[in-house]
Amino acid sequence: MAWGGGWGGGGAMFGGRGGETGLPFGGIPSELMEEASKLLATEPGREPSRLVFTQRPSEKERQRLTLPRLVGAYPGYLVGGSVLVIVISLILQSGPLLTEFAINNGMVAGHHSITVIATCGALYLLVGLSSALFQRVQIDVTGKLASRVMHDLRIRVFTHFQRLGLDFFTEEKAGVLMSRMTSDVENLQQLIQDGISQFAMQGLTMIVITIVLFAMNVTLAAWTVLLVVPLLFVFSIWFHRASERGYLLSRDRIANVLADLSESLYGIRVVTANNRQRRNITNHRHVVGAYRDANLYTGRVNAIYGPATIMIGILGQGLLLGIGGDMVLKHRLTIGALVAFFLYLNRFFQPIQLLVQQYNALQQGRSSIIRLRELLEVAPTVDEAPDATTLPTIEGRITFEHVSFGYDPAHLVLHDVNLEIAPGESVAFVGPTGAGKSTMAKLANRFYDPTEGRVLLDGIDIRTVTLHSLRSQLGVVPQEAFLFAGSIRTNLSFGRTGVTSEEIEEAIDVVGLRELIERLPDGIDTIVHERGQTLSSGERQLLALARAFLARPRVLILDEATSSLDLRSETVIERALDRLLEGRSAILIAHRLTTAQRADRIVVIDKGTVVEVGTPGELLFAGGAYATMYAAWLQSGGRDSTRPPE
Repeated sequence: MAWGGGWGGGGAMFGGRGGETGLPFGGIPSELMEEASKLLATEPGREPSRLVFTQRPSEKERQRLTLPRLVGAYPGYLVGGSVLVIVISLILQSGPLLTEFAINNGMVAGHHSITVIATCGALYLLVGLSSALFQRVQIDVTGKLASRVMHDLRIRVFTHFQRLGLDFFTEEKAGVLMSRMTSDVENLQQLIQDGISQFAMQGLTMIVITIVLFAMNVTLAAWTVLLVVPLLFVFSIWFHRASERGYLLSRDRIANVLADLSESLYGIRVVTANNRQRRNITNHRHVVGAYRDANLYTGRVNAIYGPATIMIGILGQGLLLGIGGDMVLKHRLTIGALVAFFLYLNRFFQPIQLLVQQYNALQQGRSSIIRLRELLEVAPTVDEAPDATTLPTIEGRITFEHVSFGYDPAHLVLHDVNLEIAPGESVAFVGPTGAGKSTMAKLANRFYDPTEGRVLLDGIDIRTVTLHSLRSQLGVVPQEAFLFAGSIRTNLSFGRTGVTSEEIEEAIDVVGLRELIERLPDGIDTIVHERGQTLSSGERQLLALARAFLARPRVLILDEATSSLDLRSETVIERALDRLLEGRSAILIAHRLTTAQRADRIVVIDKGTVVEVGTPGELLFAGGAYATMYAAWLQSGGRDSTRPPE
């Protein structure tokens, strides 16, 4: 896609390096151009994208999504971060030993030494500075690891979206999918950047301290392990199970919040027109309230687990103080050793409290992994065969061979349809709403696969060819034209790369867009807002037709493409259709019989079956379903904007 054109050629305006970095033109005043050029000179150039999209996922993409696989993709950062965690944990444990040495050799009776105290103090300071330095490097390493992993994960999820069939997006709410790409991925980023390293550091600290405690005094260490650790273990098992339920529920309910928000914003015009604000707010309160309840549940679980672990630690310290004090009085333990033991004991309980906080992040990240894994394991309903071949350039013969189909296989929409469209022939599908007209068009473009039967292009089953080669020769103009945020130039060239300015100008004239382009402030480089909301529905449809013209398809599918146009625009479109359909096979799904009458043949579809096929004149002469529709249409005014009765 020629995205550069969408920014009005801003990159080229700066020349040289500006063109490489692709800075969009934002109306920079001429007096600031020199400074802007200097700034651009410092910007690094972007490497060309090496991404190649394939309809079938690679072996790596098919692997089950797990946290070890995510971080294992960058072994250098993973090993570096792990080494730094070990070094920091070991350095931090030297403090109590220095304290013990200073007390026993510089503070007790007979061993007063300011030199020993000062030396231990200096070493303590050095330990603190070293720890801070290593922690700074460790945070930098884990931050880079997290950013790279999240980049890969976002690309993987987005690529998976591109492979999924239309039925998936019909059934899933857009807000739910957005939450997978936003809150779920952000939870993982927080976990990788801070949670894993802290979890590892505090866990390693507990192991090191346990070893040190046993090395210092077996009796006190045994009391610690036998009394405190089992209670903490039991509470931790309960917390794991309870919090997992809460965080999974929280992930689902924040997805519902985003889905409700997305739907309300997208339909804000309908909401306002129908005075639905109060009811929408009430409904949103219920959705947000359900999310709040999930958070309250996890909060209650944390409120039980956190204070309980603190209380266990305090009781354990009290008991060990009594035991240790008795050992000091009986000269079985020095004061320095007792102080050092309690310093280590405090450090033993401190990681437990930090682990509670990190465990929350771990559980949230684990819940996000589960939801993302479920998403990535959704298989496309329309997939390429492993031995799919490239579809050669087609003449345009379309054959429906005993085709039956149902969005729900238990309820068929089409029943044993047989139809052939000759190369270069235009065929209009007419019939009541829900008869199956659009469904047949979707099967021709392989948005769906038939439940039974085959769809052939030039005698080739379209399920045996690659989707890219198939759809590159088919052009679709939907009933509701979709425009992307960007310039008109960008939207016109969306369906084909390398479109020249001359070709765009030709499409504008063919479709009848010249008047609209000349009326816009920046002509073809005018920016249209998201979904083209700044344009009328008729103008959006004209742009969609021009986009289809530029794509140069061998087969054209127009799904009620003139339904949003007034009489004047329809007249322009009818002239454009003559050019668009020239030499191409075409399927025209039409409610307006003015569009249907321009086709070479008309196919009347009712209740999922083909009831009549013929030229407009033949069908009128036959006096069947089409003749009835035509008579009703004439009675309602003929070429007015009213659709014929359905």
